[in-house]
Amino acid sequence: MSRRVRSIRNAPEQSRGRRAARAAGLGVSAAVTSGLATGMYAWAVERVRFRLRRVAAPVLPPGSADVRVLHLSDLHLAPWQTMKHDFVRSLADLGPDLVVNTGDNLGHPDVLPQLRELLAPFRGVPGVFVYGSNDYFGPTLKNPFTYFFARTPGGTKAPRLDVDGLDALLDELGWASLNNAATLVSAGGRQFRAVGVNDPHIGYDRPDAAIAALGSLPAADASGNELPVLALAHAPYRRILDEFTRRGAAAIFAGHTHGGQVCLPGYGALVTNCDVPREQARGLTAWRAGGRETALHVSAGLGTSIYSPVRFACPPEATLVTLTARSA
Repeated sequence: MSRRVRSIRNAPEQSRGRRAARAAGLGVSAAVTSGLATGMYAWAVERVRFRLRRVAAPVLPPGSADVRVLHLSDLHLAPWQTMKHDFVRSLADLGPDLVVNTGDNLGHPDVLPQLRELLAPFRGVPGVFVYGSNDYFGPTLKNPFTYFFARTPGGTKAPRLDVDGLDALLDELGWASLNNAATLVSAGGRQFRAVGVNDPHIGYDRPDAAIAALGSLPAADASGNELPVLALAHAPYRRILDEFTRRGAAAIFAGHTHGGQVCLPGYGALVTNCDVPREQARGLTAWRAGGRETALHVSAGLGTSIYSPVRFACPPEATLVTLTARSA
């Protein structure tokens, strides 16, 4: 066969190869473009698309009046974050009966003046709080894929934050620390027993101390009315949720997960950064342990680390949780 005939016969195959190569190139280009667009949206748009969610939890004794609880978590505040600053300040206009803060307030070593101004509108509103790791240790640059594996934050390279200054700031507001502690709190015309642990994610929790403090509080008021238990933890580890549920908590509040921070539509959180089930990484769900059931609210939080400033399919949020009466 002549060289010319072989060339003619090979031409269709060569043409198909070129078309396949062009299609592959276009596919790669489209994938890269889509990835860049998604990344820009996650950084420039959704990360600052703050929202307020409203949920109702029927956990109070029958006949009780509603109590409105504003749940704030994971601010990770930095000095330049004015949109977050203004959004949180505006939430005081809701007139909550109680503020629950589940930690990770600090996202920068020099942010206490901005945090004081941000929280100033809540002065005089009853509040309780626990701390997360980023109230003790500053953010560090890390590989985001490490979130898919067990790890312990707050290592020796993480800068220490001014937790004493944070203590003083929250004390100025009149908010009570529940870091391995318990106290009585009045909100919405009724009393609660409130209990919490310091951050389980870094091993600062002392559940025995918290439960002992809870046991020292009266279980009912002078009229014999039940004092419901509200429980707090920064990171919703199963062992802590189980302990609070067995102790009869009416509701548990937690944060830490950022709701997954980067989620897939229709699938949800890819990771939770703790051992809470992925489907309970944010929102109001039920937690069961020891034959009891407790309302669990996990906040998706209001911020991110300054070194991973993206959110996707999981906008930053605060939540107004209205505690309502159980049916008789």
